[in-house]
Amino acid sequence: MLSQKLKSYNIILASGSPRRQQFFKDLDLAFEIRLKDIEEIYPENLQGVEITNYLAELKANAFAEELLENDLLITSDTIVWLNNKALGKPKDYNDAFLILKSLSDETHEVITSVCFKTRQKTEIIFDVTKVTFNLLTDEAIHYYLENYKPFDKAGAYGIQEWIGLVGISKIEGSYTNVVGLPTEKVYRYLHDYFSGN
Repeated sequence: MLSQKLKSYNIILASGSPRRQQFFKDLDLAFEIRLKDIEEIYPENLQGVEITNYLAELKANAFAEELLENDLLITSDTIVWLNNKALGKPKDYNDAFLILKSLSDETHEVITSVCFKTRQKTEIIFDVTKVTFNLLTDEAIHYYLENYKPFDKAGAYGIQEWIGLVGISKIEGSYTNVVGLPTEKVYRYLHDYFSGN
């Protein structure tokens, strides 16, 4: 399959997210993990997918000088977009509580951009999924935060966790995108652009 076609490439996943790392394992792709501490700051005029595109490329550019001929670097960024505002990872417990309160009884978008970088080219794909929460009680939010501590997740929640099971009434689009990586689009991109090499 694809892993055989990509065997001449050294795939580098520049993500500390355990969900993204697991997806790459589940896709049967051989890869290494390389991390850099990057300040995720973007121009204030950017909106929605412009933000995730910018940050995914910003993360990739940090590795530009060290890529070898057969390296394929993959970076990614996810935000929750609600009422024309980006919700990233919560700063602390109180921030996470306020974020989940704002998502309660609302529909938001989860936007993920994935940047593929080699020495020759840089390309970005993205996906948008709409997620609708039921009304969340304060008690339910506190229970989730205390037991699952989702402080490393954009929007302060993981759809695959308890809050997703009890609180989400509808999603429109890719489930894996909400977890953190639009796996079908990533797989198709790799197949289409690298299987011929």
